[in-house]
Amino acid sequence: MPNYFCEEGEHMQSRKSLVSFRGMLQRPKPTDSEADLLREQEQFLTSGATSAANVVRRPDKRRGETGGDGREHNRENEGRKRDVVTIEDLPDQLPSLTPAPPKKSRFKANRVTFDDDAEERLDKHDTHISAVLSRIVERDTSSTPVSLPTFTGMAFPKVLHRSETSSQVPLSSAGGKKSIFARHIAAQRLKEGKTPLYCAPEAAQTPELREKNLLVSGQGLGGPYSSGEIMRIHVENQAKLEAMSQSEIIEEQRKLLTQLDPRLVDFVRSRKAKSVLSSASPSKQPKAKSSKENVPSESEGLPVKRQKEWVHMDKLEPEKLEWMRDLPAPKKKGTKKAMQARFDFAGGLIPPTEDLPTHLGLHHHGEEPERAGYSLQELFLLSRSQVIQQRTLALSTLANILSKARAGEYQSVLTGSVMSTLLDAGLLFLLRFALDDSVEGVMSTAVHALKALLVCAEDEECLDCTFSWFHGIASFPLLPSAQEEEGDEDEGQDETMKEAAKEKEARKSDHDVARQDTVKGLLQMKLLPRLRYILEVVQPAPGAVHDILEVLIRISRHSSSSATQVLDCPRLMETVMSNFLPNSWTAASSPLTQSVYGVPLASAMKLLRVVATSGRHACARLLNSLGVSERLSCLLSAEPSELLLEPTEALRITTEAYRLWAVAAGYGQACKLYIHLYPALVKALQSVHRELAPSDPLLSLQLQRILALLSLLTQVTHTAGCHQELQAGMVSSQGEECPPPPPVSWGHVTGLQALLLGHLKGLVKSLDNPVQKDHSLVLIPVQYPTLYFLPVLDTLQELEQLTSDILLPIISHSVVQSLIKNLKSSSVVCNGPSSQLRPDTIPSLPGLACAGWRAHLGLVVSSSPFPLLTGLGLLLETITGIHKGLSCKVTGLLLSEPVIGYLRSCSQATPTLSQTRAWLLRHEHHLLYLLLQLAHKLVPIEPEVAKHASLYHQVALVLLTWLLPGSEYLAHEMLSTIIFSKDFIPEGHSGGPEAVELGELKLHEEIQHHPSPSLQAVGTLLREACVQLPSIRGCFLTHLAYLESSVLVSRDALLCCNPWINSHLLPELTGPTLPSDWPFLPLVSLYERTGVSDGGGLAVEQLPPGALQAVTHCLQWLLLLEIWREEALRVKEQKHVIMFDLFLEKPVQKLTWGLFRLLTRLDSLDLNVPPPGLASFQDLYSALLAQYEAVSFGDRLFGCWVLLPLQRRYSATMRLAVFGEHESMLRSLGVTLEQLCIPIERFTSPPEDSLPLLRLYFRSLVTGALKLCWCPVLYVVALSHVNSFIFSQDAAAQEVEAARHSMLRKIYYLTDEVLRNHLLLFRLPHQNSATGFEMYEQLPPIRAKRLESVLGLRDSSDDKGD
Repeated sequence: MPNYFCEEGEHMQSRKSLVSFRGMLQRPKPTDSEADLLREQEQFLTSGATSAANVVRRPDKRRGETGGDGREHNRENEGRKRDVVTIEDLPDQLPSLTPAPPKKSRFKANRVTFDDDAEERLDKHDTHISAVLSRIVERDTSSTPVSLPTFTGMAFPKVLHRSETSSQVPLSSAGGKKSIFARHIAAQRLKEGKTPLYCAPEAAQTPELREKNLLVSGQGLGGPYSSGEIMRIHVENQAKLEAMSQSEIIEEQRKLLTQLDPRLVDFVRSRKAKSVLSSASPSKQPKAKSSKENVPSESEGLPVKRQKEWVHMDKLEPEKLEWMRDLPAPKKKGTKKAMQARFDFAGGLIPPTEDLPTHLGLHHHGEEPERAGYSLQELFLLSRSQVIQQRTLALSTLANILSKARAGEYQSVLTGSVMSTLLDAGLLFLLRFALDDSVEGVMSTAVHALKALLVCAEDEECLDCTFSWFHGIASFPLLPSAQEEEGDEDEGQDETMKEAAKEKEARKSDHDVARQDTVKGLLQMKLLPRLRYILEVVQPAPGAVHDILEVLIRISRHSSSSATQVLDCPRLMETVMSNFLPNSWTAASSPLTQSVYGVPLASAMKLLRVVATSGRHACARLLNSLGVSERLSCLLSAEPSELLLEPTEALRITTEAYRLWAVAAGYGQACKLYIHLYPALVKALQSVHRELAPSDPLLSLQLQRILALLSLLTQVTHTAGCHQELQAGMVSSQGEECPPPPPVSWGHVTGLQALLLGHLKGLVKSLDNPVQKDHSLVLIPVQYPTLYFLPVLDTLQELEQLTSDILLPIISHSVVQSLIKNLKSSSVVCNGPSSQLRPDTIPSLPGLACAGWRAHLGLVVSSSPFPLLTGLGLLLETITGIHKGLSCKVTGLLLSEPVIGYLRSCSQATPTLSQTRAWLLRHEHHLLYLLLQLAHKLVPIEPEVAKHASLYHQVALVLLTWLLPGSEYLAHEMLSTIIFSKDFIPEGHSGGPEAVELGELKLHEEIQHHPSPSLQAVGTLLREACVQLPSIRGCFLTHLAYLESSVLVSRDALLCCNPWINSHLLPELTGPTLPSDWPFLPLVSLYERTGVSDGGGLAVEQLPPGALQAVTHCLQWLLLLEIWREEALRVKEQKHVIMFDLFLEKPVQKLTWGLFRLLTRLDSLDLNVPPPGLASFQDLYSALLAQYEAVSFGDRLFGCWVLLPLQRRYSATMRLAVFGEHESMLRSLGVTLEQLCIPIERFTSPPEDSLPLLRLYFRSLVTGALKLCWCPVLYVVALSHVNSFIFSQDAAAQEVEAARHSMLRKIYYLTDEVLRNHLLLFRLPHQNSATGFEMYEQLPPIRAKRLESVLGLRDSSDDKGD
């Protein structure tokens, strides 16, 4: 666009100009184009009219200027015509109230004045004439040539005119600033072929000198012979440089550079570079001409072409037009280094080499201008811009980036976590500040970005899909794992320390809290009141309203305390209820409504449902205080098509209403509403088949609505089943606290039985229809739990008919059988985390990681058989519990090849526990439990099922360690029925102990030595353990009594005792219900109850009664698991500790010998893995050594357990502890090689390479602390390693070689001949020998030569010393 200015406007000053407006011919319009403006300008110039704006210069009175202009005279005349009020005797200036000091100018002292005399100033500054004369330097004129004027034919010289410039010498060749006359004379002398009188130093140099002489410029030398002086200096410098070497030149150059000012060096180098460039491209034309020719070249390189019509564009400013140039193409960098990520406005990652057009708006950034897209830093900067559009665009782009990061789209192309990077950079505070913006658009965009950070839509979809599953109402709180560590630190602290910890937590800053827990940090930043203000006062667009409701839903899922804060926030829930769940509303005038206020929203109903899930009291407050019951009646009493809402929104809000009602019914609440709305519920249930039209685009929403309705009926049925029990409890409670009986009873739900059975039969028939089979498979599982608590059918014949008409056809149907084949592929236990798409999750903001769940197999997809088999298992458990004869008819389910293969995979699986997998693992644990319970009923009566009893028992053992918080009742039931059942340990009564005895006898024959008699009793110990299984079960249940309260809560939830349920929110996910080392629980419990800390060990004060029996039962169970269920006992090392003096008891000794015998055959024993509850095995071993020294009395059994970790393949730390800190125990460690039952080669091979340990071996042997009669095993071990060390021929470090020589010399001069011979003549260990090792009769030649060489060196050194 051209610029329009007044010509005088370029020179006027802002404080001295007045603009008077007189009149205008025509003003440009906003709609005029550039061509219109140019045409109007041309018309104005040709018309000759006066300008509408004139510039008048105001005289500067400070400079004494007066307005002599006629305009000033006109202004004075105008002033005379005005009315002026004057006051007599009023001074022109106001008098000063206080005497002010005289004004002084700080520039006055520096001004040049000429008031005083020059002689006085000279005397003032220079007191003596010598100071002046001493500074006079005479110029050397001896070499200055004297030239006479040239003779001409004219009487007088020609007068020189200024216009005659062609005959003058240019300034560059005239030697700087010369007068015109001097330049004219110089030009005349050049014409005559004479040297000028005064030439510049550069002019005096020849071109050859210019090329060669780079050290001396000649500046300062005058006269015609200055070139000779320059050449002489140059030659002298060249000679000095040639005489110096290259290193000397570099050294002198370095010295010179260190002495000079760096700025001066840079200046000289820049001047030299400029001179080289100018000499490389000399110009033969004058500068004036070249500058004129450069103008069109500059204009050709400009991004726009200058036009003549543009006013005041005569002077080009290329640097201001650089931003309008076309961007260069992105550079293809051939490097593997990471580059800065840049994103488009949709959050997509732009490749570094992609060249996008500039009109997309992706190049408006300073760094890397050729690359399209914005980096995270630039988006953060734009989000704090003063321009509203920039703030909105930046926040919207960040929201899109967060959404794609949550979906895992950046995991393969970006290093690091995008969400972690954004949160570490302060994204949370940025969004919180943006919410406080005064512009509605910025607030809405900030809410959208906050929703993208907190909410994953696919997670919510998965939770909604599993809502109708067995126990699907319950869910884990989405708490970060960091809080688990804080909870562990609080354990064991007294009340005072806990209160101090709470105060410390309250003093934490928002940043510290948000770094550990994002949701908790947002709550501390007062997010809820701000969201309430936006909903109540701002009333944003529908999209922002939905985003706020989804953010509130995610906050409510965080924990029960967060849901309570949402419920307690002033006017928040009232605003939601009045605006988005009104009692009455009108139909929308148009489908594209601009506001959702005054209209029911499904998101608002879902928010109420999630808040109600947090606890019974929160649900009661919603129903009674906020009027949720009236809303449910209003929404569910009519058909969805009659709600004056869009069909999609009507189905969604009725679905959420059913789910909220189901949650309330899960507490035994809102049951009166069931009685009032019973006709509407029956009508909705009867219309199921009519609504399931395969061609209906709303089919999925209709299915969800039906599932929610069936879930509601299931919960109401469960509550009705508790009516009779609560009624009886109220009568017999005798004043004790007891929940009141619910208003519904069996009579209110009996009418549902016929409807549900009819639906099941219809769904079974529809399995043959290819169009409707998918819908039937979705609805069948949900109807089973509804029948779970229905009144018992009148006769057993009705149960048989139900089984034959419904259950067996479903199990044997081809569609169901093909679905069961997906059992293993859909399992979470058998399959690890998906590597296809892993969402970007952070510890402070956990999620379910359900991104892309529809694209691959899993528990929730339509091809998963888990919901169908879970519902089927619930119904089978109920029916077989009533009619045991029906159990035989469903054996095909347990014996089917997909189920057996799935159970085998589960028995060998090691699933990882995390927040993202726990919610799915819980549902799979339910199915495994139901299959095992069915097996528990079939194994005793079905021989075919009994063949797989070991597999079922193995699955039960591994499932017991997988069960999560909230499943304590399942663990209790498995311990009571399957784990210690003789039927599931068939080895105990099918020749298992005898087979073990035969294996032991064969092993004894192979090793050809006589073991301890106690080692042959393993078969007898196993038979005793199988007999004692009921007592063993009682022992473990007793030691698990600390879980009683959790078991009761879990029982109420899993058995659907609704009036006793306090919350549908499961306990915090801190790990499995039982520890992985639960088989050692009696030992651990006894150790913790009876041990008192005493100097690193445990001193026993008194053993509790029954301790011996508890230890015996625990060891019997461990022996049984070690032999027959070795894979299930994954923790098989550290807890085999001999405790107190119980090892002296005969039953304990037998069992412990048997366990030790088994462990000696295990090569997979890993002592590097720390035992549960301890930092390392070394700590446990140190306590074991201290216990051995205290109470062992030299017991051989205890000694074997001490020797077990001293094998060569384990860490040398434990051997150092024995020979260093506990050397005194070597006197009592009298285990023989026959009693050890471990090959001695495991202790002696390979040779020891730890020099400190070898020195300890040698010291214990030489000092007599280790003797063959005291400690035979370690004596042989020490002999073997020391002998191998002193006669080793391997190259080693000087220190090691010196240690070898020193030991060998000391051994040779030992006075103990027996020990000397043992150390020198040791050959190899041998267990059948009397000493435990073999010896040479004499030293082999190579060893004798080695000994002589070492002793010869010693003798020679002694001779030199003499």
